[in-house]
Amino acid sequence: MGRLVVVSNRVGPLKDTGRAGGLAVALVDALTKTGGIWFGWSGEVSEEGTFGQLQTQKSKSVQMVQVDMTQADYDAFYAGYANRTLWPVLHYRLDLADFDRRFEQGYRHVNDRFATRLRPMLKPDDIVWVHDYHFLTMASNLRVMEVTNPIAFFLHIPFPAPEILAALPNAGSIVRAMLAYDLIGFQTRRDASNFRRFVREELGGVDLGDGRMKVGSREVIARAYPIGIDAEAFSKFAMSPDARRNISRLEKLLGGRQQIIGVDRIDYSKGLPERFKAFERLLEDYPENRGRVSLMQVAPPSRAELDAYIDIRRELDELTGHVNGKFAELDWTPIRFMTRSFPRRALAGIYRASRVGLVTPLRDGMNLVAKEYVAAQRAEDPGVLVLSRFAGAAEEMQEAMIVNPHSAEEVAAALQTAITMPLEERRDRWQAMFDRLCANDAVAWSGKIMADVQAIKRNGR
Repeated sequence: MGRLVVVSNRVGPLKDTGRAGGLAVALVDALTKTGGIWFGWSGEVSEEGTFGQLQTQKSKSVQMVQVDMTQADYDAFYAGYANRTLWPVLHYRLDLADFDRRFEQGYRHVNDRFATRLRPMLKPDDIVWVHDYHFLTMASNLRVMEVTNPIAFFLHIPFPAPEILAALPNAGSIVRAMLAYDLIGFQTRRDASNFRRFVREELGGVDLGDGRMKVGSREVIARAYPIGIDAEAFSKFAMSPDARRNISRLEKLLGGRQQIIGVDRIDYSKGLPERFKAFERLLEDYPENRGRVSLMQVAPPSRAELDAYIDIRRELDELTGHVNGKFAELDWTPIRFMTRSFPRRALAGIYRASRVGLVTPLRDGMNLVAKEYVAAQRAEDPGVLVLSRFAGAAEEMQEAMIVNPHSAEEVAAALQTAITMPLEERRDRWQAMFDRLCANDAVAWSGKIMADVQAIKRNGR
């Protein structure tokens, strides 16, 4: 096996991957086994941009290589097409999508420039693995440059139904460019099926079965590879000094009351306003929870410069004030809404101290918070996960309380069931999910993809 060359929008870290989550753990593990390169954007804007000097950092057999963008590239590629066009379309939000032709031109330009900078670094035996919606067209640029190496791709966010994607101008051209990849991985079977259906219905492709598609003479694998976390390591985080401090502080604050925890970036795909309304409905429909159950929502801001995110933050502040003003008591605050982030070890303690994990996105590729919440629980007295049916994690975690996040009544009823669930049932549900998380962890996820790429390489495709 040759080296692994990973491409993603942001790179690293190569060390202390526990801070960065499951993806970094999986990628560093895979890179360390074979040696290789992790290539992507530096996070910086400069006058030279992608024409500037490459920034390199090496740790043993792995080299981290980064390049800047110009302000114009950042505006069109990242702030524009990636976040104003692709993100809303792929999350089924056509009403928020900005179909500016200049954004698409900038996106294709940056994909081409990154391919151009990567090309000289490649060796004949390398395997290239590209990540996420920032680089849908990159493989087609590499193929034009006569790169014949196996190239895999993984989409971390949802892939919508063809009827939604067809609204994207030049959607057929974008998907046709994706067919330059040898393997395309998705979070769920539904996402993989949506892609294959688009290829079949819009591009005249033939479904060969077992996730294989053929368009003309080109054969591509398009399958689901649900991403995991390092469940055993995260469960140890919940026993770390940082976690224990948070558990102690929360137990003192709660004073025997129950806590529901939500952890999400502020994003319209996460269903946070709907979640706050469902919690209000819980207090209205099940008044015995007043003074006894609170919601803690941790929600660091993201893409704060976009109008849609400014509007959500304002709405969440208003809903928090409304619910607290309506139900608060002298010694009890119904909703605690924090727009700050916590280190993962500290989060593990917050999860463990919470009777219910509330994960209710309107649409999500996977949602690793659901898996982290389960991993952090005490085996002898675990909490209950309430999970949106529209999160990719729902395919694997059917023992959770699966809900429609658009129905405040349904979410409130599930929360009431979770709060009052007997210990034996909580243990049974938790054990089944935890065992599955350990078996299908982040390293197993990357291993399955690399095994399929190796098979493609051996077959000479």
